[in-house]
Amino acid sequence: MKLAWAGLLALAGTALSHAHHEHENIPQHVREELLKKWNQEWSFTGHASFAHLKPVKCLVEPEERYDIAVIGAPFDTAVSYRPGARFGPRAIRAASARQMAGTSFNTRAGINPYSSWATIKDCGDIPITPFDNGVAERQMYEAFLELGSRTPITGGSSEYGTKGISTGKSKLVTLGGDHSVALPALRALYQIYQKPITVLHFDAHLDTWNPVRYSAYWQSEQSAFNHGSFFHKASREGLICNSTSAHAGLRTRLTGVDDSDYTAPGTPEQGFMRIHADDIDELGGPMGVVNKIIQRIGLDSEQPVYLSVDIDVLDPATAPGTGTPEPGGWTTREFIRILRGIEKLNIVGADIVEVSPSYDNKGETTALAAAQVAYEIITSMVKAGAGEDLGGWYGRKEDVTAQETVTALEPEPETKEPAHKDEL
Repeated sequence: MKLAWAGLLALAGTALSHAHHEHENIPQHVREELLKKWNQEWSFTGHASFAHLKPVKCLVEPEERYDIAVIGAPFDTAVSYRPGARFGPRAIRAASARQMAGTSFNTRAGINPYSSWATIKDCGDIPITPFDNGVAERQMYEAFLELGSRTPITGGSSEYGTKGISTGKSKLVTLGGDHSVALPALRALYQIYQKPITVLHFDAHLDTWNPVRYSAYWQSEQSAFNHGSFFHKASREGLICNSTSAHAGLRTRLTGVDDSDYTAPGTPEQGFMRIHADDIDELGGPMGVVNKIIQRIGLDSEQPVYLSVDIDVLDPATAPGTGTPEPGGWTTREFIRILRGIEKLNIVGADIVEVSPSYDNKGETTALAAAQVAYEIITSMVKAGAGEDLGGWYGRKEDVTAQETVTALEPEPETKEPAHKDEL
C-alpha cells in the first residue's frame, strides 16, 4: 500500500513539474498581477461555453491564442430603461447549445465554421464591475485591446486567414451586455488598426444621442456613458469613419417637436447612412437592404468594418427579451438573410447586445435569435479567410448569377452617398 502511495505521489510530482515547466516562460510576478486584475467572478459571470467551444479564461492566460474569440461583456448599468442585459452572455451561450463542431455545416456559406481553418475559442466573460461605470469602461477597453492584439494562430504567411488590413490580427465577437460595450470595443480597434473604423449598426435606435438629452441639469462624466450616446462619444473621439458607416433597422422616436435638433447648422457630422426598418419594402426585400449597405460601405480589404447588432433590430414579436423594444422591426428570417448577404464585408469585430433574458418568452426566442446571429457572423469571418471558393449561397461554383450579383454590388467610389447628420 505504501509503495502504491509512493508511486502516486511520484506521478503527481512529475505532473506538477511538467505543468510548471510549461508555464515557466511567464514570470511569476506577471501571472500574479494578471490574477489580481482579472481572476474575479461576479454572481452573473461564468459560462457554459458558446457552441461547445474550448472555454478559456484568456485574460489570465496571456499565452492563449486563437483566430476568433467569443468574449462575454456582462454589463448593463448604462441602460436608460429596463436592465437585465448583464445576463445576456449566459443566455446566448445556453441558446447556442445545439451548435457543435460536428453538426454546424452552414449550407448558405458552404462551410462549417467550427471545423474549418480557424481556431475559435470562448474566452469567457470580462469581470466587469457593476458599481462604477467609469471603472467598467476602462476594464472593457483594456480587455478588448489585450484580446484583440494577440497574434492569431493562423499567420499571415498561411493560405488561410483574412488578408488586407486584417492580416495577422485576431477577431473578437462580443456577447453583451448593453450596447455601450461598443464604445470601448471601438477604442480598442482604433488602437489596433490605427485608423477610423467603419461601423455597420443594426438597431431600432440611433444610439447617437448627445448625453444632455437625458438630463440637461444633472450631468457627470459617468452619465455621458450610456447605451444611447456611445456613438456620439465615439464620433467626437474620431473613432468612426465618416464616409462609410450605416445604421439599419431604425424606427425610433426622436426628442423635440421637429427634426431641427438633428439637422441644425454646425451639428457635427457622424457619417451614418440611415436605413429605416420599413425601407425594406421600398428596397424590394432583404437583398435590397444588402445592396444599399454594400454600396455605402464597399468591399475594401484595407478598411476595417465593425458589425454591431442590437437585438431590438428584430420585432418584439420575434425577440421580446430586450430592454428597449420597438414595434415594427424585422423578422428573424429577414435579418438573417441580410447578414448572409453582407458576408463579403471586411468585418474585423462584432457584437450582439441588449439580450435581456428576464423579458424573454418560455421558448427563449430572443436568445436563440442572438445565438444564430453570432453563428452567421462567425461563419462569414471564417469563410472570408478560407482562401478558396467554398460554394454555398454566395459564390456557389455552379451559380454564376450569384457571383455576378456580388460583383455588381461593389460600388464605384463616386456612387457613395454623402455623409448625413445624425442625432447629436
